[in-house]
Amino acid sequence: MHALIVIAHPDQASLTHAVAAQVAEGIVASGSQHSFEIADLTAEGFDPRFTQADIALALKEKEPLADVAAEHARIDRADALVLVYPVYWWSFPGLLKGWIDRVFTQGWAYDDADGKLVKKLQRLQVHLVAIGGADQRTYARHGYFGAMKTQIDHGIFGYCGARVAASELLLASDAGFPAAHLDTARAIGGRIFASHPAAREKEVES
Repeated sequence: MHALIVIAHPDQASLTHAVAAQVAEGIVASGSQHSFEIADLTAEGFDPRFTQADIALALKEKEPLADVAAEHARIDRADALVLVYPVYWWSFPGLLKGWIDRVFTQGWAYDDADGKLVKKLQRLQVHLVAIGGADQRTYARHGYFGAMKTQIDHGIFGYCGARVAASELLLASDAGFPAAHLDTARAIGGRIFASHPAAREKEVES
């Protein structure tokens, strides 16, 4: 099985990149049949700007631009999508939000059939790994993490039918920071396909 790990952080030496690398290590360690691909949005120069061409695609007047079509293909190849990102202003970084805006398009991620929503990503399993600087009490006191889950887990992926199998929040105030986060990330990678329905079906068949 195959995972696409998407990273949105400009610093290659960041904890975000280190966590993503450990998620990948965990995937590989969980079985020789499992693989991963890294989508480093900053390094690849993905353009997050939603332009007239994106509007034309949404209106089904044009085909997707080459960069959007390439992202569709990468996600289509994946059984699991893993997003690893720092929390900026209690949400995604702008680059990652722009990736969602441009890539999760009508006709591919969801559709409208005579006024009825068609969720087209039901086969996809999603794992979210957010890295925040505030402490747990701050997130809890103001309801920030709950708001993030409503916006991202439900508002984006639930709308498209993709199941959010895990939504992790790693904080600087957590015990053992930052080394403990790398251990957690590796464990997350190791669990991705253990909890995947298709992987369990293959185990039953074998």
